[in-house]
Amino acid sequence: MSYPDRFYPIVDSLSWLIRLTELGAGTVQLRVKGLELAQATALVREALDVTEGTATKLVVNDYWQAALDAGAAHVHLGQEDLAEADIPAIRNAGLTIGLSTHNEAELDVALALRPNYIALGPIYATTVKTMRFGPQGLAPLAQWKKRIGTIPLVAIGGITLERAPDVYAAGADSIAVVTDITGSPDPDTRVAAWLDYTSASA
Repeated sequence: MSYPDRFYPIVDSLSWLIRLTELGAGTVQLRVKGLELAQATALVREALDVTEGTATKLVVNDYWQAALDAGAAHVHLGQEDLAEADIPAIRNAGLTIGLSTHNEAELDVALALRPNYIALGPIYATTVKTMRFGPQGLAPLAQWKKRIGTIPLVAIGGITLERAPDVYAAGADSIAVVTDITGSPDPDTRVAAWLDYTSASA
């Protein structure tokens, strides 16, 4: 699977994006909250400069208009973003779209939009942000995968490298990782371990 990669880190700064790009991460999502459109567009342009000419694919979280204006190739939207997002414009510009889901109703919405991947979470308890939904556990991954078929399924929420084998076995095609990287005492070694594992298990 070329997109998203099996290891899919999510970070909140250019410095983390630079670090992951240099380490060889194939897909990285930049998730920075609270920006005005001009700020977001400038940030996306800087991020694209970082990844240009590398193997890293930049995914822009939420700021779909900034992604369009800056010439990005990939966006990720939450369910709350769909009310304002111009999906036809995003598609006409050739961008891929990833969508978050947390329950069956949200999955129905996502499937109707035919996204390039669907994310399910949180699989385990997470401290990254306040969630409207409790931990899903592994069981829904198999159910989601059966429903979405060939659409890549991204698991997110409290997933560590040690938990990864069970998450992949349950049906995930990709794992989005935040704290296991950004909270690690040795992020570079942790990223290398993820890349080694996902490359060997592909």
